[in-house]
Amino acid sequence: MKYKPVIGLEIHAELNTRTKMFCDSLNNPDEKHPNVNICPVCLAHPGTLPVINSEAVRKVILTGLALNCTIARDTFFERKNYFYPDLPKGYQISQYLKPLCEKGELKLRSGKNIRVTRIHLEEDAGKLIHESGIMNHESKDQRFKVQDSSLVDFNRAGVPLMELVTEPDFENGDQVREFAQELQLILRYLNVSDADMEKGLMRVEVNISLTNEDGSWGTKVEIKNLNSISVAAASVDYEIDRQKQLLEDGGTVAQETRGWDDNKRSTFSQRSKEEAHDYRYFPEPDLPPLRFEDSDIENIKSGLPELPQQRRNRFKEQYKLPDADVEIFTTNRPLGNFFEHVASELLSFDKLSHLERPSPEHQERLFKLASNYLITELQKHLATISAEPADTKVNPESFADLVVRIFHKQISSSAAQTVLEEMFKTGLSPEHIIQEKDLGQVSDTGALESVVDSVIEKNQKAVDDYKAGKEASLKFMIGMVMRESKGKANPQVVEEIIKIKLK
Repeated sequence: MKYKPVIGLEIHAELNTRTKMFCDSLNNPDEKHPNVNICPVCLAHPGTLPVINSEAVRKVILTGLALNCTIARDTFFERKNYFYPDLPKGYQISQYLKPLCEKGELKLRSGKNIRVTRIHLEEDAGKLIHESGIMNHESKDQRFKVQDSSLVDFNRAGVPLMELVTEPDFENGDQVREFAQELQLILRYLNVSDADMEKGLMRVEVNISLTNEDGSWGTKVEIKNLNSISVAAASVDYEIDRQKQLLEDGGTVAQETRGWDDNKRSTFSQRSKEEAHDYRYFPEPDLPPLRFEDSDIENIKSGLPELPQQRRNRFKEQYKLPDADVEIFTTNRPLGNFFEHVASELLSFDKLSHLERPSPEHQERLFKLASNYLITELQKHLATISAEPADTKVNPESFADLVVRIFHKQISSSAAQTVLEEMFKTGLSPEHIIQEKDLGQVSDTGALESVVDSVIEKNQKAVDDYKAGKEASLKFMIGMVMRESKGKANPQVVEEIIKIKLK
């Protein structure tokens, strides 16, 4: 390739600690009222001193361990000096020379290995709210009008913010999407961040350039304010094409910061970036250095949960589920947990469980059936109330009971949907609902033969067509029997009876 993309990411994630990074103000991203979760420390009042949030430090180290990073044994915080209206101190407490975590990696499912340069901890800034036109503002003590104003909400100021920087190992938007999705999933598995991009809890910035014809790196462009993972991926692919076209037309790529226009599906210039800022980093004098023993790191490491890729591998091996099902249970962790509880109950409800060792094929079919009904039917009901499985009246034991009844054709698939709907509403057991609504499936040949005889007698043309080799007529007659039996007949048994009678 004449122009090879060189792409790196900077990803910020707000940590879900109870309080802010250096004070006791609440860390609540859902707070709707401005300037509520604030105090003299996060507002930088004179004479106040910061205190390190140890839980935030632990969460960053945990993330670093999950990404195979080297954890610093000696590190410290620094002041990053710059002035902006949403930065109360006039500087940000951050890390530069000695980040908490360095030299990690994340292997994508596509096989690509992405190197992690560093992960460090800092405090977030506040939020600017820009308003145009004449606005009336009222407070307890005053009332005033402003025009084309910018207001500052300091609720977010001082929130623990983790920054992850990658090496420029990406080649396209698909790899950016895969990395960001997997990282988001890992952060949620670790319970270090909710990583919700719509709420600004995770932010992705892209650095991208194309190599020159001699192989050297070209001019770097930064893309900011990307509000979703799909937008980050789309911006990369667009920017590759834009820069390539510029170079092929004899132009040059400007060093600048660009944004994304979702309507036009293109990047646009925000500001030129002639040179790097001199942030005049120096050690934070009001905070002590951090020192960790090997035992400290091992203690944090012992809290590592099963990570997404480990879960995928285990579900594939343990339950023999197809990749599509495994991915749903990995991405939707609560649904996957519910499936595991159901799977652990299946054999105890299975009427063949008296067998000392049910065949692996038997178990796999049960697991797959449970997976199908969870992914299609239960999720349909969950979506109506925006709930997780554990928050409903359907417990794993009852769901396993239902799956076993479907498996052994005690009820039809349509009846199973009715039973599950009633379970979801009432929490009653499948047995109770089946008896109450008379939904049991009839498989007794003696009970079904009279219904089949009646259908054959009334549908002579369908009989003749079937004998002439038209298979559709068989399905028609099965459907007629199902209608006559009000859906209670076992269709497989019905099919066999019809075939025997029409030989």
